[in-house]
Amino acid sequence: MTARRIIVTGGASGLGRAVVEALRANGDAPIVFDRALGDDASSGTDAVTVDVTDREAVEAAVADVGASGDIDGVVTAAGIDRCGYLHEVPAEEWERVIAVNLLGTVAVVRAALPELERSHGRIVTVASTLALRVAEGATAYCASKFGVLGFSRALAAETRGRVGVTTLVPGGMDTHFFDDRPDSYKPPADAKLNRPDDVARAVLFALDQPSGCEVRELVVCQEYEESWP
Repeated sequence: MTARRIIVTGGASGLGRAVVEALRANGDAPIVFDRALGDDASSGTDAVTVDVTDREAVEAAVADVGASGDIDGVVTAAGIDRCGYLHEVPAEEWERVIAVNLLGTVAVVRAALPELERSHGRIVTVASTLALRVAEGATAYCASKFGVLGFSRALAAETRGRVGVTTLVPGGMDTHFFDDRPDSYKPPADAKLNRPDDVARAVLFALDQPSGCEVRELVVCQEYEESWP
């Protein structure tokens, strides 16, 4: 069986990296898209340095991937946050969250869509439990993830029968995502968070569905998760 070639944005760290490792263990051929590739992030894996907010760079990167073979899937794990009340967060930082989380997701999916239609491939977008509820100090993140959820639902309707679309809705994960936050916005020391490796297994579950069967939305939380429902 030919290894599936799957683009993973944000694949150098966090959930994206866990997805890349899970795909490799599954015999697939992940292709990392990330703006900052670590020294070992791309070891044994094709990797492209690209900022998902740069639409033209994304289109060029996807075209290069498509020129060397089929694109069988896309997983949009790139994501950032900027905590704080709306009046506290500088406008350019607030807008950067929207640009990475929502517009970056759209840019990669749009660029890859013709190839995915040819391969009858699959897309897994990454939303959040904060795409289903709100939190103070998270206007940028909630806006971006609500947008990802709406975009994904509409995309699934547009592409049904041609491309599989799953929205992953993860709860909090034990990654470096929270490291640069003020202490007031970090999970408490005793917080129970999912391991990214476990969430990556859910991504594989969606990608591995048989032809004609789709997992449209998938909420994955630690059993004591407080941000859902």
